[in-house]
Order: sequence, then structure tokens, then C-alpha cells
Amino acid sequence: MRKKISAAIIGIGIVGVSVLSTGGASGHGYTDSPTSRQVYCANGTVKDCGEIQWEPQSVEGSKGFPARGPADGTICAGGNTRFRELDDPRAGQWPATKVTAGQSLGFRWKLTARHATTDFRYYLTKSGYDPTKPLTRADLESRPFLTVPYGGRVPDATVTHQGTLPADRTGKQLVLAVWTIADTGNAFYACSDVQF
Repeated sequence: MRKKISAAIIGIGIVGVSVLSTGGASGHGYTDSPTSRQVYCANGTVKDCGEIQWEPQSVEGSKGFPARGPADGTICAGGNTRFRELDDPRAGQWPATKVTAGQSLGFRWKLTARHATTDFRYYLTKSGYDPTKPLTRADLESRPFLTVPYGGRVPDATVTHQGTLPADRTGKQLVLAVWTIADTGNAFYACSDVQF
């Protein structure tokens, strides 16, 4: 009887360690410069954010954007319904980082679990973008204004990519940052509102 109880306790312990190990790897990465929607939720600047306030690093969805990946209207949440608050345009009232057309800007990622990486890509909304509506592919330029290839390398825990914003934008716009993972079918998504 004692051997059976000991075996059961060991079995439960192994399962527990496995669950904890898997759970610890669920965090991955987010942009904090320019400040992303998930950071505004996590630091309490924006309220009523649901689960994203505790998991700003977990906006993971299918890779292959823009040909594949999250459906229109779910892009900022990476197609993940748990984080749908990120897709709510909040009547265009998300806080925005002030920028200047044509300026050089650093785009910084905080990576809580590092992965072999294909690339980081940065897209900007087109002139005429309406910040009061959920983001769609038609709102974004079809090509990123900045692509940083990684060729399968694993990035540092904090990475910054310097890029130049397009010179022909005014008003409130949105930067979509996409971190494409090399050895899984997923990517990480982050939306940052900017004010030109």
C-alpha cells in the first residue's frame, strides 16, 4: 500500500512539474517602444483590458502575415479571442506615441521567452486610416516599412530595430509589429498607436 501511495505522489509530482514547465514557457514577447496596446493595458494606463493586462507577452497567432495569420479585425490580438480587447478601437482613444513623419525611430521588443527567429516586420497604416474601426489588412501598407531578417538566430532578451517612418503620414496612425518564429507555425503581434 505504501509503495502505491509513493508511486502516486511521484506521478503527481512529475505531472505538476511538467505543467509548471509548460506554463512558464507561455510568455514570449511584446513591443514597449513605441508603447504597444498590451503595455498600456499591463501598466494600467488603459482599463478594462481583460487577460492581456497579466500577459502582455502572449499575443501569439499564426504566422505568414499578411497572406495568412490573424483575420481582419483580430490582428492586434493575433487572432486570439482571449485578448480581443486589443482589437477594440475604443473610439480612437488608445494613447499614442508622438512621432514625426520621416523620423528615425527605435522599435524595441522585450522577449520573455526567446525563439529561433525568421524576422521582425513593421507595417504602418495608410493615409486615411480610421482609428475608430478595428484594424484590417486594407488599412495597412501591403509591404512593411522595416524588415529585420534573423535567419533562424535567437535574439537577445531585449532587441531594438532602428527604422525610418514614412514621410507622408499625418494624424493618428498605427504600427503593427510582427515577430515571426522560425521553428513553429506562429508569430507574435503588437499594435502601437502613433500620432504624427
